[in-house]
Formats: sequence, structure tokens, C-alpha cells
Amino acid sequence: MKIAVIYNRESQKVINLFGMPNREKYGLAAIRRILDSLKRGGHQAIALEGDKDLIDNLEEFMPRALKGERPGMAFNLSYGIQGQARYTHVPGILEMVGIPYVGSGPLAHSLALDKVVAKMLFVQNGVPTPEFAVLDATGFEMPDLPFPLIVKPKNEAVSFGIQIVNDEAELRAAADVIFEQFDQAVLAERYIDGTEINVGLLGNGASLETFPPAELIFGEGGPNIYTLEDKRRQSGREIQVRCPAGIDESKAQQARQIAMRAFNVLGCYDCARVDMRMDADGRLYVLEINSLPSLGEHGSYVAAAEAVGLDFAALINRLVEVAAARYFGTPAPPELAPKSKDPKSLVFAYLTERRDRLEKRVETWTGIGSRTEDPVGIRMAADMLGETLDEIGLRLQPALGDQRDVWTWETPAGLDGGTLLIGHLDVPVNPMLGRAHFHRDPEWLFGEGVGSSRAPLAMLEYSLRALRTARRLSRMPLGVAIYADEGRDCEESTDILQRACARAGRVLVLNAGNEGERLITARRGQRRYRLQVEGKSLRLGQSGRAAEVMRVLYAKLEEITALTDRKARVAVSAVDIRPEAFPMRLPHRVQVSLQVSYPDLEQAHALDRAMRHILRGGGVHWDLALIADRPPMHERRANTALEHRLQRIAEQWGIPLGSESSLWPSVAGLVPDAVPVVCGVGPVARELYTGRESVSRISLVQRTLLLTQFLLDAGHER
Repeated sequence: MKIAVIYNRESQKVINLFGMPNREKYGLAAIRRILDSLKRGGHQAIALEGDKDLIDNLEEFMPRALKGERPGMAFNLSYGIQGQARYTHVPGILEMVGIPYVGSGPLAHSLALDKVVAKMLFVQNGVPTPEFAVLDATGFEMPDLPFPLIVKPKNEAVSFGIQIVNDEAELRAAADVIFEQFDQAVLAERYIDGTEINVGLLGNGASLETFPPAELIFGEGGPNIYTLEDKRRQSGREIQVRCPAGIDESKAQQARQIAMRAFNVLGCYDCARVDMRMDADGRLYVLEINSLPSLGEHGSYVAAAEAVGLDFAALINRLVEVAAARYFGTPAPPELAPKSKDPKSLVFAYLTERRDRLEKRVETWTGIGSRTEDPVGIRMAADMLGETLDEIGLRLQPALGDQRDVWTWETPAGLDGGTLLIGHLDVPVNPMLGRAHFHRDPEWLFGEGVGSSRAPLAMLEYSLRALRTARRLSRMPLGVAIYADEGRDCEESTDILQRACARAGRVLVLNAGNEGERLITARRGQRRYRLQVEGKSLRLGQSGRAAEVMRVLYAKLEEITALTDRKARVAVSAVDIRPEAFPMRLPHRVQVSLQVSYPDLEQAHALDRAMRHILRGGGVHWDLALIADRPPMHERRANTALEHRLQRIAEQWGIPLGSESSLWPSVAGLVPDAVPVVCGVGPVARELYTGRESVSRISLVQRTLLLTQFLLDAGHER
């Protein structure tokens, strides 16, 4: 399990430093000791400061869980940075963002930290506690309590401001110090001269356990209380912990029962330490309850755990277990699939346990540059993918590839009648664009081609690996077609891809999904034309019958782009203009790139005729050539059935999934009408083909799971 140990030590990352600062800190050695213990328990653990960056850091370490996936957990050690009820700050954040955590919730921490409210609740619920009074401000009326008294701040811990007073003068002096230093009310209670007993608790509800009571042995040269200087080991004496305490068994049992009652009265979870005093007559009194017991190696809580056979590592991991029991209902939440024979559960467990590796694979892919015009990079990418698929158990099918622009692999069961997955290796970006390197934030992965190519390739690999783990891949009719000329409109790969699609029973194109968690069920076709215009070379200001090439061209382009008709779903635009001119003369030759979007071939042919009709006359020579034609992906009944099938699986696994049409073309348009196809099955991406291209982290694992579960469902069909 992923576990984030959350603490407060050095960071003051807040919007403003405002309010009472926290004075409690965990030592670095103690934090490292806890981390090492968690790692020994098989957990993946990191330490995070509980400051304003906490949510981002948590989200990066443990992204949002899938439906049915056991989420990560926080191990809360946080005392807060500043302000009131500081113990509640990090638990409140964890509650808000939905991360399970070890320890009590905000309410119990708030009650335990407010010593006056806690004592009032103890009194109301029959938990014995010394008589007390609250002193609100300097000049208070004397409480009706016998001396000696013990005074402490109302809302502090770790013995801050604690002092024994023996008369009115000492009481007023001690209270004034607390008023000044802590800016809060003072708790004055009857001092119980006797044995100090600490009872540690572990668990919840019916499984709540108590450690043997531990006794604090105070050395010479100081008061018979545990002072702040003692806890910081600055008092010159050493406080010994004796566990079990030197009390008889009946008294120890009574202390345990009182501690459990106090724990339940305040609504604590998982762990706590109840501090008591036993007077000369054997009466026990609860002084306070520490809802965040110290896990320092010299503390009584750790010593008491050792007395029952829990060494430090065992104690830390047991705390995780009891918190997991509270959240998930078992002492140690079971792995969701390792012992299961259900293939759906097996692949779910495989993928959710490897989310980090999946993202790491995306990072590896983005580190391989394979832009469309980079044959060396494409060859490296093809070799890496080939080695991966060979290791997984697929075999290269030479008849459906040219080993330069397109490759096809299939399982031992073959492709015929099965599922064909299509993706591409090349990254079709402007060659003048600087390379975007991999990085991540809590919700998105960034890098060159991460959405258009890299994340889909990682998704493909881990889906196939999961199927192999479930022992389903080799029996599954499945093919993988990968091409490397997306940036050249599939000029070389079209014929082979069409042949592969014709053999399949269904086709899933691993292009990026659109924002809004959408599949693509229809795409417009797209044509690219090269228009060349040539006329006479003229001097600036030269008059005569010869036409200026640029003036004529612009007039014609105005007519051509006016063919755009939103209602008819057609669009025509000039996307590049490159003039040629002799020195000191006007352009005499111009090359223009035209882009045409269309819904069907009939509209495409009509646009072609209309453009050629416009490009006549004008005193110049026109040459319009069709360079590339990417056919549309039509909406049809078979596609709708395939889409609904994917949506049913998505609903089962809690994966958001919608559908829409797109203006952009894809290889889905090459699929024969008789073969159902859905596009945009890859992870949700944004700002494709730019330096800010990114893919959603949660979508990466969701779409990988969706693909895998779909392939399991379809694997027995031909």
C-alpha cells in the first residue's frame, strides 16, 4: 500500500503566518524510523510536510483511486503549523480530499486538545478526573479548590506551560505567564500526588485493546510531574518508564477499563494514550487523553507496545492494519485478486498495483524522440515496441507490414474475426517546435507526444501484460497494428491498414480520448491540396495587362474559403502560403496548402469540382493537386453497438465515458463499413501536437482497465 507519513517540522508554507504557532515537532530520526518500519512491512512510503502543498503532493503520490481499488493511506503525525485546534488541520484536509488515514478524526482531536471540554465530557460520562476550574483572564476570582494545584494552558499539549502551584501568589504568577505566552484560558485542577500511569490503546470498537499500564518513574531534582524539559531531555534527570506498572492486577484492569471509557467518550480512533494519576488511597484519575500519542523511542506508548511483544516496526504496521480495518472492514484488507481465479479481478489487481510502472513507462516512451520526419527515432521506437510485444507473446505478421511505416502483430490465436488495436509510433508535431520533456503534476502527465502516441503505447503494453497474467492472451484472437506516418496522413500505411482492418471482427483505435471522457464514434474526412499559381514576374508599380499573382490569388482564396458551410459540415481553409520572387520583383509563383474537411465522399467531390471551377482565368496558371485524402469515419449501427458495449463495461467499473464526433480525421476512416470501429479509446488528452500536450493521469489507468476488461469480454468471440 502507498502510505504518506505526514508531519510538521520545518515548513512554514502557508498563505500567511497568522495565529498561535505550533511548538511541537517530531525529530527527523523518528520520522525516518517510521518510514523504515513501513517499508519493512512491504509498503511504499514517503514523508510529507503537512503544509499548503500537501494536497498536491498527496495527489501526485497517490492519484485518485478507481472504483474497487484500495486507495493509499496517510500515517498522520501532524501537530499543525499554527492557529487553533492544530491537531485537526491535517485530518480535516484528508477527510476533504478522501484519503484514509491512521489516527483519530478532527472531532476527537479537537475534544482531546481542549482539556476543559474533555474534562467536562469525562465528568458527564463517569470517567474520574480531578476537580478543576477555568481561569479566563488576569484578575480572576480564586477557584474553590484546595492547594496544591496544577495549571496548564487550556488548549496545549506536550506539557507546555504546566506547573504545580502551592498558594494564590504562585497561581496568579503561573496563570499570567500562560495568558501572556499562550493567549488562552488556564486550566487549574487539583494536584493528585501519587503514581503517574499511562495506558496506551490500539484498535477500535469491539477490537479495541489496551497495553499494560506503564508507570513513569520521576528522578530526583525536579517536580513529580513530566515537564517539557523532561520530554526534551533538558532537565538533568531521566524519566524512566516501567511497564507493566508496579500496581496489582485488579488496579491495572481498572486502569484499562477507565482508559477505554475515556477513549470512547471522545470518539478516538486507532490509537491514544490516557494519562492518569493514582493517589495514596488507590483512586485513579484521568488527567488527559493524548489523541496523537508520541511514537518517540523513549515514550511510554512505544514501551508498552514492546511489553506485549510489538517491536517498533510491528507497532507501526499494526497501526496501519487497525486503520485499514476501520476503513475497509478487515484487519488487513485483502489484495483484490492475487488468489482469485476470476480473470476480471486478476487484471484489475494487476493494473491497479502497477499504476506507478504504467506512468513510468509513459515517461520512458516520451524519452524516445520519433517525430514523423525522424526515421532513426522511428526505428528505435519500433525496435523497442517489437521487443516488448515479442516478450509478451505476440508474433510479428510480415504479410501485414512493411517494417518501415507499418507493423502488425497477432496472438497465437490469430487476428481473423478478433479485435484489432491500432496506434502510431510517430509524433506529428511542427519540426520547428522545441522538444517538450516529460513532467507531471497531480492530475496530468506532460511531454512530447504523450497523448497522441506515448500514453496509448504504454496503455497497450500494460493491457496485454494484464491479459497474459490472467492466462487469457494466447487464446484471444487479437491483433496490434502500429503505423509511423500519421504526420504524413498515412500515405504509406493506408493499404496495409485497410487489409488488416478487413480481417478483424472489430477495431479499436488508440488515439487520445477527448476531454469530457469521450470516445469518438464519427470523424470527418480531410483532404490536403497543393495549389500552385504562376504568372509573370513584375516590378513594383509596373502597369500593363499582366496580373499581379498575389492579388489574383487572394481574390480566389476568398471565393474558395467561402465554400465553408457549417450546416453542410464542410470547411475549406488555406493553411500555408509560400511565395517565390526574383530580387526586387513581385512574387511570380506561389504555393498554397489547402485543407478541406468533409462528412462524406459526395461532399468531397462536390468541393473538388467547385474549387477547380473557381480556379479558372485571372491571367495566371493554376495547378491544383490532391496530396492526401483521409476518409471519414461514418456513424453506423455497428459502431453504436460497439460503443454501447464499452459504455456498459465502463459503468461496471465506475469509469466515466461518453461519446461525440470529431472534426479531425484518423485511421478509423480506413475501416470497412462492415467492421465496427470506435476511435479515441486512448487516455483523455488535451492540447495535442503542441508543447503543452498532456494526458490525464486517472484516465490513463481507467482507459487501460477499460480496454483490458473489454478484451476479456470479447476474447472468446470470432
